[in-house]
Amino acid sequence: MTNLTSLLVANRGEIAVRVFRTARALGLATVAVHSDPDADALHVREADAAVRLPGAAPADTYLRGDLVIKAALAAGADAVHPGYGFLSENAGFARDVAAAGLTWIGPPPEAIEAMASKTRAKELMRAAGVPLLDPVDPAAATAADLPLLLKAAAGGGGRGMRVVRDLDTLKEEMQAASAEAASAFGDGEVFAEPYVERGRHVEVQILADSHGTVWALGTRDCSLQRRHQKVIEEAPAPALPETLRTTLHEAAVAAARAVSYQGAGTVEFLVAADGRPYFLEMNTRLQVEHPVTEAVFGLDLVALQLRIAEGAALPLTPPEPTGHAVEARLYAEDPAQDWRPQTGVLHTLDVPGGGPLGEAGGKVRVDTGFADGDTVGVHYDPMLAKVVAHAPTRAEAVRVLAHALAGARIHGLTTNRELLVRSLRHPEFAEARLDTGFYERHLGSLTEGAPDATLSAVAAALAAAAPAADAPLATRLGGWRNLRSQPQIRRYSAAGTAYEVRYRPVRSGPPELVDHPGVRVLSVEPGRVSLEVEGVRRMFHVKRKSNAEGAQAETYIDSTLGAHTLTPVPRFADPQDRTEPGSLLAPMPGTVVRVAEGLAPGDAVTAGQPLLWLEAMKMEHRIVSPASGTLTALHATLGHQVEFGALLAVVQEETPA
Repeated sequence: MTNLTSLLVANRGEIAVRVFRTARALGLATVAVHSDPDADALHVREADAAVRLPGAAPADTYLRGDLVIKAALAAGADAVHPGYGFLSENAGFARDVAAAGLTWIGPPPEAIEAMASKTRAKELMRAAGVPLLDPVDPAAATAADLPLLLKAAAGGGGRGMRVVRDLDTLKEEMQAASAEAASAFGDGEVFAEPYVERGRHVEVQILADSHGTVWALGTRDCSLQRRHQKVIEEAPAPALPETLRTTLHEAAVAAARAVSYQGAGTVEFLVAADGRPYFLEMNTRLQVEHPVTEAVFGLDLVALQLRIAEGAALPLTPPEPTGHAVEARLYAEDPAQDWRPQTGVLHTLDVPGGGPLGEAGGKVRVDTGFADGDTVGVHYDPMLAKVVAHAPTRAEAVRVLAHALAGARIHGLTTNRELLVRSLRHPEFAEARLDTGFYERHLGSLTEGAPDATLSAVAAALAAAAPAADAPLATRLGGWRNLRSQPQIRRYSAAGTAYEVRYRPVRSGPPELVDHPGVRVLSVEPGRVSLEVEGVRRMFHVKRKSNAEGAQAETYIDSTLGAHTLTPVPRFADPQDRTEPGSLLAPMPGTVVRVAEGLAPGDAVTAGQPLLWLEAMKMEHRIVSPASGTLTALHATLGHQVEFGALLAVVQEETPA
């Protein structure tokens, strides 16, 4: 048995915070590593000690195994937990950790190596009797093989993955997938297999010790995905026949035994519409969605990882599962704008009833790497938090999670919160009719129609005019004017819509609204406004932020009718330099990772034609021509780092004949 005393987490953000929480509970000292942008991140603030990894890009920091090991030795750590992503499935790093005299909290390097390449892993699984899809040779593919799924042999997270429905695009998509895989994982190998329409993504959590015991800890359904990355996960996977559930458990245990696995891991399957399962891959690490399994089985998987690494033996059988758990990943992104990631200050992140641990019976758990006032940068994944609900039944867990997300206060950044709530309440999800094409079919309806912000604008205007309770007497007496013939006017914009609020101050009591029939002001405070709307009392919570010059920048309104971000509209327009018509501006900070082959000023382009690709926050974004015409300027070059709003290219639209 090994007796651990101090643990370094070779990761950042939410997973580092989550591992530290368990480490502290077990009496272990905690060590963080951080890049320069993460110098004041939550995981750094919560650790007992922290070591700087100079630089910003992952390749210079969190992917530098030599620097991480050096940091562990310098801080006196005796164990390294890799979290997920970065170096978590790097067999060489695992070997180097052990060679440095440190305990590796993960499977043996040989098991990582065996599963590192999806193509080699499938050969092993075929020999172990695990069901597989037959590979397709892209060079010999015919129309009968379509649709095809192209996948990177290394890595995960949807990088290097493409669906091909037309043979004419196969070569181009292979090149694109290979380029993305090489950029993300340093390995451009790509393979093809049949794409299963309306398949389900179902996985099995396994846990194995060094004494020969392997647990299959139930199933998880992770079918709701965007860009092949999971968004909503749940345990157990609903609506599976018991025979299929048994088959998946047995296949997962066989996969683990085939590579002499130890520690926590996940075996992923694709379940076709006819109920046949196919092995996808094995993740030799903890998964992002592990909390739903923890909730259902009443376990702490990180604690078990640590005990297994110390040499402890698992009981022969796992505990019995209870209830149902659902997890939603809250991202700083705009689903209506091609899932565009957002950067900036997260002023508020508050989920009602949410805590770090959660309990059975409809409780909510929140795992996050951010606190109020933290900045979401461009270098890393835009996930803000994971929100998990656990309840006796699936219907109750889904309802509790949707209610918690709908009532959350999230200020400062556009998020996918509304998409998550609508997804959880969608009939297909409620009825457990799950498959990986959910967002392809429903994204438009799930993102259309921003909720009307009229009442939120009313609340913002009244709160802005209300003096603070501790304001000087003269200010409080002068807070409302008594010129009934001259209503006060405030203007706001929200989601591209303009709102105007007119009200008349009165000598005593709250102001009177103008042009808002059926709405009566009940009470007004700087942070809270109560309105009676068609006889129903509504409470609006108001939070205002100021810019660097002290002027009001944005107002955040939260109520049971929805959440809105309102921007004050000045009385007079602020003249700004206009960009040239047809200018393509960077929608976010990022790096130019591809430029269309042979593209040069003077070329004729067509509307929608991809011109270049930006990589930001672990995602690629296409920049397309806004119209058919002539490319008159190209300012972006391969490897060029651009800021938000930077001019990338100019397309002069052709004049209609």
